Amino acid sequence: MTVEPRPEPVFFYFDFISPFGFLASLRVDALAAKYGREADWRSMLTGISVLKVMGLKPIPETPLKGPYAQRDAERYCRRHGIVLSPPLGSGRVQSRPLAAGRAFHWLRRHDPERAKPVAKRLLRAYWQEGVDIGAPETVMAIAASEGVDGAALGAGFDNGEAALLLRAAVDESLEAGVFGSPFFIVDGEPFFGLEKMELMEEWLEKGGW
Repeated sequence: MTVEPRPEPVFFYFDFISPFGFLASLRVDALAAKYGREADWRSMLTGISVLKVMGLKPIPETPLKGPYAQRDAERYCRRHGIVLSPPLGSGRVQSRPLAAGRAFHWLRRHDPERAKPVAKRLLRAYWQEGVDIGAPETVMAIAASEGVDGAALGAGFDNGEAALLLRAAVDESLEAGVFGSPFFIVDGEPFFGLEKMELMEEWLEKGGW
């Protein structure tokens, strides 16, 4: 009996503090599953790709594009019935994504079954509950609420392994050509941006072109 090889996953790159990355996270698993695929989540840092590698300003600080991006995200949320709390542009705390990214990639290495649930919980906490996820203590508490061994994760922070794993993941994302959030790679084909999910679905349906 010949066993058909499993298709490659849909690689999903996101930054924890990207609103469009959060919005994509709500759909990517179902979209991949619809075509018999898994979504392979991988966090990255737009602070590295956009600011350091590309030499650009953060989108919120970019004239013309910044206000448009906020309006685009708000329009998407209205269309899909998604509530961000607090809303964009209303004094939201700008968290740093390092602690979340370090925890996520440590879990990918040591407790992969919990990595994605923890990422989803962190995203929800930041984008819909107004929690500042910048502090390692906050991230570890949220991870513990999902059944993660807090002592082991804490040790991963303390001995520097979590930081090294995030750094390696960011380097890998850059080598793959990832420069923003969300970013998808399907069968080697890159798709950037939330609005590209419809095009990506067509690609999955037709098997590419």
